[in-house]
Amino acid sequence: MAQRMRLDKLLAMLGEGTRTQVRDLVRAGRVRVDGAVARDAGMQVNAEESQVFVDSRALHYKPVRHVMMNKPQGVLTAARDKRQKTVMDLLPPLYPAMGCMPAGRLDKDTEGLLVITSDGQLAHRIISPRHDVGKVYLARVDGPLAEEDVRAFAKGLSISDADGEFEARPARLEILNVSPQESEARVRVMEGKYHQVKRMFASRGRQVVYLKRLQIGALSLDPALLPGQWREMTDEEIALLEQDAPQQD
Repeated sequence: MAQRMRLDKLLAMLGEGTRTQVRDLVRAGRVRVDGAVARDAGMQVNAEESQVFVDSRALHYKPVRHVMMNKPQGVLTAARDKRQKTVMDLLPPLYPAMGCMPAGRLDKDTEGLLVITSDGQLAHRIISPRHDVGKVYLARVDGPLAEEDVRAFAKGLSISDADGEFEARPARLEILNVSPQESEARVRVMEGKYHQVKRMFASRGRQVVYLKRLQIGALSLDPALLPGQWREMTDEEIALLEQDAPQQD
């Protein structure tokens, strides 16, 4: 069924300004709908099928938006913050206007895969522990790692937080490189407690010096995205998030 709505509402949802601002655009003759200059900001349009232009710029409505971002270090994973830059500040106004929010969090100093979506159910599926959506991280830590650490991660680690101690679920630790000064490893966890990966390594006497999320469920970060870059997700990528969580090897 075609989704019809007022032109000013559509323009506002697409990030073209407040209702008052988009009415000014219409009054200035800068908006065209299906080839004709729009004269009435309250006119009904087909949100998904009408061809809407502001000046020479075509606008495209989607009822739901999904974004893949390579979150950079130094940016908060939050909708807004009065003092610090957030991941939403890296996106055009269209996305917050469409109700997009980060699905889960990455620490300020952690980079990597972040999904930003207006689909609340999909976001809940990514975040909720009961859906067993695994997350894979690349970590560099100070000092050497050993097979004892691999076994400890696989068994599950006792971690303390403000509420006391809790048992982190078994995780997969794959050691990639080892030296006396620094080691690199890939970690797969099945939950997302506060600073969890860092605290798991800390329980083994190692401090994380670099952390990057590579994967959520079956969805991998696009290697072409540099830190701070983003793009809309493909239908195939969205399907990867919606499918049953893959089992741990």
